[in-house]
Amino acid sequence: MSQHSTLQRGLNTRHIRFLALGSAIGTGLFYGSATAIKMAGPSVLLAYIVAGIAIYIVMRALGEMAVHNPVSGSFSHYASQYIGPLAGFTTGWTYVFEMIIVALADVTAFGIYMGFWYPDVPRWIWILSLIMFLGAINLIHVKVFGELEFWLSIVKVTAIVAMIVGGLGLMFYGFHADHSGFTTGIQNLWIHEGFMPNGIAGLVACLSVVVFAFGGIEIIGITAGESQDPKTSIPKAINAVPVRILLFYVLTIFVLMSIFPWNQIGSQGSPFVQIFENLGIGSAATVLNIVVITAAVSAINSDVFGAGRMLYGMSNRGQAPKVFQKISKNGVPWMTVVVMAGVLLIGVLLNYLIPENVFIIIASIATFATVWVWLMILLSQVAMRRKLSKEEIKALDFPVIGWPYAPAFAIAFMLFILAMMGYFPDSRPAIYVGATWLVLLWIAYSIWVKPKKDTVKESASLQQNIEMES
Repeated sequence: MSQHSTLQRGLNTRHIRFLALGSAIGTGLFYGSATAIKMAGPSVLLAYIVAGIAIYIVMRALGEMAVHNPVSGSFSHYASQYIGPLAGFTTGWTYVFEMIIVALADVTAFGIYMGFWYPDVPRWIWILSLIMFLGAINLIHVKVFGELEFWLSIVKVTAIVAMIVGGLGLMFYGFHADHSGFTTGIQNLWIHEGFMPNGIAGLVACLSVVVFAFGGIEIIGITAGESQDPKTSIPKAINAVPVRILLFYVLTIFVLMSIFPWNQIGSQGSPFVQIFENLGIGSAATVLNIVVITAAVSAINSDVFGAGRMLYGMSNRGQAPKVFQKISKNGVPWMTVVVMAGVLLIGVLLNYLIPENVFIIIASIATFATVWVWLMILLSQVAMRRKLSKEEIKALDFPVIGWPYAPAFAIAFMLFILAMMGYFPDSRPAIYVGATWLVLLWIAYSIWVKPKKDTVKESASLQQNIEMES
């Protein structure tokens, strides 16, 4: 193992495009969508469209910085460079913590999914096997990781396309839907208490759930340091995001609510299982189980990669322990992978010991963390623009769209989401946990990071004075 090697640029456009797609399409769609639908009814479609637009602006802002300066640790580095070291420190560690929390939830979910087929096998065996497998994959070479993530995403995307096509078939031809007790068709979007049954309040309340569903898409920025051609691959991956995400989320949920009355979605198990069953596929639950297992493995794989690369980048800037700088001969920061695997093992144990309601409260920070990271990306891009000259701005290869109005809209949207999370009782714990987390990071920065920076500045200043006197 070498500490002086560099990351290998082994990810191509295909890898990065599907990595972003796979990160954003997972349990948020397969299970989280039912919660959002219950809150807003059919008007949830508007929430997905508005949130999709805001998140595309976030991705363009990240793309502008990543193409201009492709580095490992991406948005944490940009926050440090353009806003300040404390901003970069809090952004990076908040992202790492978010990835750990989400990975813990997905690892636990994987054990539950496997219990569907093998109820007699202890859950910890599946979880341990998965962690060892994904740890090995992440240690081999970044290209192997990219290939695995590509094929896992293909499975998810194929399943969603099959559900959309099957759902449209149910809408227009009926198939086996006659026994369901209700008619299929677009009229289901408004005949059950209207298009916006819970009013504006319901639409606003679902926004935090919708935004969290898109979480993870910012991993495109993390790949900048290992992309073979970041100036080509990153813009292509980002420009493919809005159409694909809006297509998969908006069209899938549109089809769902056209087949079933919105107030019955999720009441009889997973709505996706219902689609397959109405198409006459007897093994609908088995098919969906394969899909959700794929989604969980894909998400954990991305989480280990994203958190590891963020720790590596932060370590290079003195914002994380130096041990995370160690890189294998294949250009993989192996210590970050080992630590992430270890954290997941400890987390699985904690998941059994901590009562479920406490774990849910802790997990609520993932929602806060997602919005916080996106907000810091937007603010970093604005700060970068202010530091660049007019000539440098004109020379940008992938400028953000609609400057300055689009970033201003996205910043206002993120602040609004945080305000609404604090307003509604169900999401309020996320704000308390998030605020506490940021205070703890500030204390950690003041104790461990800032003194080192001040010492470096003092020694540099002292050296300069000695040279001047001599």
